[in-house]
Amino acid sequence: QAQLVELGGGSVQPGGSPTLSCVVTESTYTSSCIGWFRQGPGKSRKEAVAAIYPGNGRKYYVGALKGQFTISQDNAERTIHLQINSLKPEDTAMYYCAATRRNGHCPDLFERNFEIWGQGTQVTVSS
Repeated sequence: QAQLVELGGGSVQPGGSPTLSCVVTESTYTSSCIGWFRQGPGKSRKEAVAAIYPGNGRKYYVGALKGQFTISQDNAERTIHLQINSLKPEDTAMYYCAATRRNGHCPDLFERNFEIWGQGTQVTVSS
C-alpha cells in the first residue's frame, strides 16, 4: 500500500486555482510532517512549496511562494490539500507529496529531509 497518493492536477488555464490532494496512510499521518514539492521541466531538483504537521496543524510556507499556495488538512479523510492560486505558465511542474517522521514539527523544507514520496501529479498551465 502506497503511503502517499496524490490526486488532482491536469491541464489548467492561466489564472486558475486548482487544488491538489495527498491521501496519507494512518500511521504516516499521525506522526509525520507532510510537504508538497514541485519539479519543473528540465529542473534537476524538487522545490519545496509548503508543509504541514497534521498532528498540531502547524503550517510552513516557502517565503517567495507564500501568497500563492494554501495548505490545509482534512483529518477525517487523512488528506492534505494544496490550493494553487493564480496559476502562471511557470507553475507547470510535477507536484509531489512527501513525508518525514518527526515529533511535532517540520524540518527545513529541502528534498533531502523527506524520506517518503508519492508518485507525483502533473500540473500543466496552458490556454
